[in-house]
Amino acid sequence: MRHLNTALAILYAGGLYVFIFLPVAVLVIFSFQDGTLPVPPLHGLTWKWYGEIFADEKLMSALFNSLIVAIISSAISCLLGFLAAYAFARYTLPASGLQRALIVAPMTVSTLIIGLGLLSLLSRLNITLSLWTVGIGHVVINLPLCFAIIYASMGGHQVNIERAARDLGAKDWQVMTLVTAPMLTPSILAAFFLSVTFSWDEFIIAFLLSRFDVTLPVEIWSMLRSGLDPKTNAIGSVVFLISVAFLVVLELAVFRKSGKTQ
Repeated sequence: MRHLNTALAILYAGGLYVFIFLPVAVLVIFSFQDGTLPVPPLHGLTWKWYGEIFADEKLMSALFNSLIVAIISSAISCLLGFLAAYAFARYTLPASGLQRALIVAPMTVSTLIIGLGLLSLLSRLNITLSLWTVGIGHVVINLPLCFAIIYASMGGHQVNIERAARDLGAKDWQVMTLVTAPMLTPSILAAFFLSVTFSWDEFIIAFLLSRFDVTLPVEIWSMLRSGLDPKTNAIGSVVFLISVAFLVVLELAVFRKSGKTQ
């Protein structure tokens, strides 16, 4: 019976992984399709589609735009999330439960609704759509995530260390930046890299709040409007590779470091 349960568990896990990663595997395999349509059957293998996407100035510009928006918006989200988490964890604020609920509320709202709301607001304020407005939208959706991750890691055991720093003459801002922030480095880095990953792949807000300079998901969508193209599989594979790279860096820089310090 025990061996049967083990076999069923292995079968279930294998089926789960196949279900999750089969679409990605198909995407990567047909990015090497030596034909004009990235559909079965597979006719030979070639690297030419990768050469074409790296030679495509619009795609590379969109790729660069995505990286810039993801990194800057994630850094701002982490900074604001850390400041908010520190305030709620270390000070008694009026209606703190309600305020925390309001901060994380965007996580429960569709990005389409958030994007339409921001588009209406920016239009009212006569603010021209650009990568900056896309970045604002990404801060709105990523700040709650960063706040939740950092706030959850602010335990009571850190209070004594902060109190000791104050007893030694440190000012409040020094305690926050030189004591609390370093102790929360794993959580801050985790929030940052997850935010970068979500911003990197986000489409709806980037589509609604951009005009001429677009991010990579928007550029890929415009390519798909003209039909299937092997280049879309190739750029999709590159996006997947970069996303995996972010996760690997997150694993190496955060979780392993956190495990060593425990």
